[in-house]
Amino acid sequence: MRTIAHLSDLHFGKINLEVVEALLFDLDLLRPSLVVISGDLVQRARRCHFRAASAFLERLPAPWLVVPGNHDIPAYNLIARFIAPFHNYKHYITKDLNPFIMDDEIAILGINTARSFILNFAHGRINHNQISRIEAAFHAIPPSIFKVVVTHHPFLPPPGINGKSLLGRARLALPALESCGVDLLLAGHLHRGFSGDIAEHHQQVERSILVAHAATATSTRLRNEPNSYNFITIASPHVIFEERAWTGNKFSTSERTTYSRSHHRWLIIGD
Repeated sequence: MRTIAHLSDLHFGKINLEVVEALLFDLDLLRPSLVVISGDLVQRARRCHFRAASAFLERLPAPWLVVPGNHDIPAYNLIARFIAPFHNYKHYITKDLNPFIMDDEIAILGINTARSFILNFAHGRINHNQISRIEAAFHAIPPSIFKVVVTHHPFLPPPGINGKSLLGRARLALPALESCGVDLLLAGHLHRGFSGDIAEHHQQVERSILVAHAATATSTRLRNEPNSYNFITIASPHVIFEERAWTGNKFSTSERTTYSRSHHRWLIIGD
């Protein structure tokens, strides 16, 4: 069994310090196997924001894997944005923009979908090299290993959100995700907590893939939802998603969904 604390959109530079401390306390109680952060660690890609995010990472009670988000690229410093968009991220967080970790139960690949050259840099894309990276990382890994891909921008929209906010070129990546047997996609960006099946939106997918979005864990940039994160338990053939939401004085489980794998489909089952 493995447990993942899935955080996203921390936005250091625009955070609630009380929520940050409560989140660290909650993580210390739950002790996940791994903390995954799906982008937007900071608000404005300034050095002081990244220093605060780095200090937060040092306090996590478990190993962590993180990918950049669009806010981790300079927005107004155009020279930095186009010449060295990830300079501060690499200096304070990690030089690896597409990290990969694996043990005897789980394999997790992060893909950097943040782009500095597209017209609307809030949007993200996946490219052919990254799709090849997915294939290379997972193709030889047996089905007994649970496979996860982490991006900032989502493959699947939550209810009430149109497809314009989805990852650019997502459809190009779907055949690779299917053929490699990817089980779970983690994302953020929309500040909406959600879990579902990729087949709900992408009808061409024959093998269902679980999807989980995390809302903002610590920021004051809320979108009609409380601060929250996902606590995911992987115990084959079951996957349990718990949304841990801020209640005003602590984090607690606000929603719990259990999926069970049957052949090539994920089915929701009762607790």
